[in-house]
Amino acid sequence: MKLFEFFSLGWGQYWGLQTKEQYGRDSIMKVKGLCKFCDEQQTTCTGTGSCHVECDRTSICPDEDDVCVTIWRKKDDNATFDTVCHNPAHKLYGLMLEDYNSSKCEMKEKKGMGSQFFICSCSDEECNALVIFNQSSQVGAVIIVSLVPLLVMAVVVITFFYCYRVYRQRQAHSRHKKVPPLDFSDARPIIDIEGSDSSSTHANNLNHNTELLPIELDVLVGKGRFAEVYKAKLKQGSSVSEEQGFETVAVKIFSYEEYASWKNEKDIFSDADLRQENVLHFLTAEERKVQRQYWLITAYQPLGNLQEYLTHHVIGLNDMILLGSSLSCGVAHLHSDQTSCGRCKVPIAHRDIKSSNILVKKDLTCCLCDFGLALRLDSTLSVDELANSGQVGTARYMAPELLESRINLENIESFKQADVYSMALVLWEIISRCSAIGEVKEYEPPFGNLREHPCVESMKDSVLRDRGRPEIPNSWTSHTGVQMVCATIQECWEHDPEARLTAQCVVERFNDIDYLDKLSDCSDSEQKIPEEIIIVDEK
Repeated sequence: MKLFEFFSLGWGQYWGLQTKEQYGRDSIMKVKGLCKFCDEQQTTCTGTGSCHVECDRTSICPDEDDVCVTIWRKKDDNATFDTVCHNPAHKLYGLMLEDYNSSKCEMKEKKGMGSQFFICSCSDEECNALVIFNQSSQVGAVIIVSLVPLLVMAVVVITFFYCYRVYRQRQAHSRHKKVPPLDFSDARPIIDIEGSDSSSTHANNLNHNTELLPIELDVLVGKGRFAEVYKAKLKQGSSVSEEQGFETVAVKIFSYEEYASWKNEKDIFSDADLRQENVLHFLTAEERKVQRQYWLITAYQPLGNLQEYLTHHVIGLNDMILLGSSLSCGVAHLHSDQTSCGRCKVPIAHRDIKSSNILVKKDLTCCLCDFGLALRLDSTLSVDELANSGQVGTARYMAPELLESRINLENIESFKQADVYSMALVLWEIISRCSAIGEVKEYEPPFGNLREHPCVESMKDSVLRDRGRPEIPNSWTSHTGVQMVCATIQECWEHDPEARLTAQCVVERFNDIDYLDKLSDCSDSEQKIPEEIIIVDEK
């Protein structure tokens, strides 16, 4: 069984999942890095001409540098194919890939592999499904067969002289000391680690094998309308546990009736470009037919969601900056049309940003989760397709334009602007529990004067009719860093969507705040930080 690589990618609230409303059709994106990926299996291919690989599984390569690889082996009368994703910068079976920039998978024979061994690599989508055996290799095979008698004779001669030399050496040695009999009972096989099939570890963040992961559910940590979330363990000896250290995982379980919800979140997670440190690390998706369940398996974050963390902890200024900046980085990554390395990607709107849909990692950074309502903002989507996505999200965190169903469907940036409004409310929650503001009150959510789960109509009264926003007391602005965050929040929850900052602009604001905070820490008594900071709008 091959090893798995699970990337990250993120979802689900562990504590108190909220009710989701029906969503519409999602956009479909052509996934990059698709390769045939099957365990070693027998084939009827004779190693001549061209052959179709008998593999019915297609996987998404997790690394942007990965290429498709096909291996054909023949030992005695047994011929097999093996298909994988692999990074050409690393060795595979002790060999460096040489032809991976090709659009076709042209087989080349490699000697010294213990069997007849052909390998090819290519970089186009599913290009390793059809392999071509190089004619030059066939000619070489004919030449080798012709030289077999000579080679056999040479081997016999060399073996004879070697045995004769060993005999003479032992005879000479026996004159001085009796040679004890040789004992091979302690002999151990030599294992070529570089040549082992470790590439399957980096195969894909989707479970492409038919075997289910050996997971043991532990305790229930969250329950909502569509799914339940469990803390779980990978049983000892599983490949993932040994390679990646995911001994403890989180499992989000959907019933068979909630297939559509599971599929939507799985499809979002399946985008390799979603992976980023501030997005929950996605491991795999599975269909458990016996239990009639669908599973999403991710990394487990023991500190739980941000709402629970803020409820039980008062944070310092540095932790406030860390939580806020990492949250904005995660949202900016979703909204961006490029990855960090400059490769084009499809932007994603989360559409349900709230403190209970954000997890706190051990280093006190945030990671986004629960992508059940997320939407790929593909530029090819029509207005009708966007309109069918419906009025979704949690009422308390909905932007004004969503509450009154007046979002601008002509511009996909409108969905990002709604996310920024929701993010501003979460940033307000973070500041409300920061010791730098002075007196810290008990945690309460935005618009805490409303009932626990306010309806859309109640939020319309507060947000649209009264133009209300969570209170920012004067005491919060006494600290320069907190004052800058408060100013950023106010620009993010503007009533006019076009007036709001972008998530990337919020990231840059936090970078400035972090710089000023570090400068203040290292300054002496003669060095002063300006009392007034001019913030340049970058919308």
